[in-house]
Parts: sequence; structure tokens; C-alpha cells
Amino acid sequence: MQKIAVLGAGSLLGRELVETLEAKDCSVLPLTTGPTTLDEELSDTVMFAPQPELLEEIELVILAETPASPDLLADFTGAILDLRPDADPALPLLPVLGRWPEGTKAFRNRPAVDQVLALLPRLVSGLGDVAGTHLRSVAFLGDQGLDGLMEQTVAILKGEDPDIEKLGYRAAFEVVPQVPRGRLLEIRVPAFHGDLLVLHLTAAPGAVLAPLAAPEGVQWTDHPATSREVAVSPHLLAHLNLADEGRAGILTLGFDPILWGTLMPVLRLLGL
Repeated sequence: MQKIAVLGAGSLLGRELVETLEAKDCSVLPLTTGPTTLDEELSDTVMFAPQPELLEEIELVILAETPASPDLLADFTGAILDLRPDADPALPLLPVLGRWPEGTKAFRNRPAVDQVLALLPRLVSGLGDVAGTHLRSVAFLGDQGLDGLMEQTVAILKGEDPDIEKLGYRAAFEVVPQVPRGRLLEIRVPAFHGDLLVLHLTAAPGAVLAPLAAPEGVQWTDHPATSREVAVSPHLLAHLNLADEGRAGILTLGFDPILWGTLMPVLRLLGL
């Protein structure tokens, strides 16, 4: 039985990690980021304030949030998996395939959209150019994103101006394009969970596009997935529509950034 501490167990990601790992018969120590708050004490999950002595028999610490004490892990000799968006860029990225390799003590998470793009050569053969749009839900912001969208939606339905403090932008009933990253355009949409990546594919010279057998964690579907379908699926849901005799196509990929983009890679990495 693996002994794992989840730091930030009260966050959206932390709660999901604790529940998922306990279901896999791991010994899980749920930790807050600092002294426990009243809400954390009343939570369904029993959480503990982080102390170095609690980590003495722990094999792996998973960082879902930043600890209040920067010295908490100073003497920790086990493995560390940093899932925070602001993880140290010097840490190696979580592998796309396989289990935790020997000799590596720490990894940082790979953004879900980057995991999807890394799978493209294993999804479609004959690939040439790729461009597209990422329709991004607020789930990547955790509880702050979910609460912020809900509060903004309620305010607008009441005819009030929404408070944008939690999200930093007006999200309810809005689609908000971001600055493109290369040939990929991110658009933030007013959905709570479930991201969609709509890619325009062009075949390489002399080749045609063709779907390949679905790798582990991927499921081909007979229609483009909706955000609701994506939000409850542990798989990357893929749909390919070919045109021009296979020289072009639209590949729609649906994924939940927490369920598929984080929980499934963690289980794979730990051999669970």
C-alpha cells in the first residue's frame, strides 16, 4: 500500500485526488496548506495541518496547493509530484506514457492541452499542418473558477453587475478569446467543466489522414463530444471528420482538465 500525502486536500483538485487514491486502496494523508480553518474542520474529509513529522513515513507528497510554510518539505526525502500551475519550471514534466521512472524524485504536471497535443501522432496518421481552437472551461481555476462563474451567473440573472474579482474577467454568458499561442487559439467559455480542442488538420505531402487505434485513455466517438459528456468521462473523447479524400479533416477532442488531465496521469504514473 502506497503512503501518499495530498497537500491542499481542501481544494477542488485535492478533494478529487484524496477520493480517487483512497478508492485505489492507497494510504492517504489529507493535509491543509496551513492551520486548519473552520470550513476545513467541518469538511467531510478529515484534514490535518501540515507538520514535517507527519511526513516521516510518507513515500510521496502531491502538491495540489502551496504550503503556508516554505520549509515544510526541506527535509523530506520521498518523491514529490507538483500539480500546481506555478510549479518550479526546473522540475521535469510528468511523462506522457508509462509509470514513474526509477531515479527521478520529482515531477511537475504537464498541462492537459499539451498532453492532448502530444498524443496527436498516435491518433491520426499522415499528419501535416495542425491549427485549432481550445474551448476552455473554468475548471482549470479550481473552486475559485466554479464559484466565480456561479456567482456571476446568478448576479446577471438578477439584473446586477457581476463581481469579477474571483475570475479576473467577466465569464458568465461570455466567450473570451485569449492571445493565440502559435496556431492554437484559446477561448474561455462559460462552462464549469469539460474542455474541447477543435483542430483543423492537413495531411502531409503525398499522405492522407486516417484514424489510428485508440491508445490507452482515448475513446473514439461517433459524434463530437459535448462539454457535459466530457466532464464525466475519464477518457479523451475523439472524433475525426475527414474531407477532401482524406487530405484535410477536423479532429474534435474533449477532455476534462482534472479528471483526464490530472487524475488519470497520476494513477498511471503510480501504477494504479
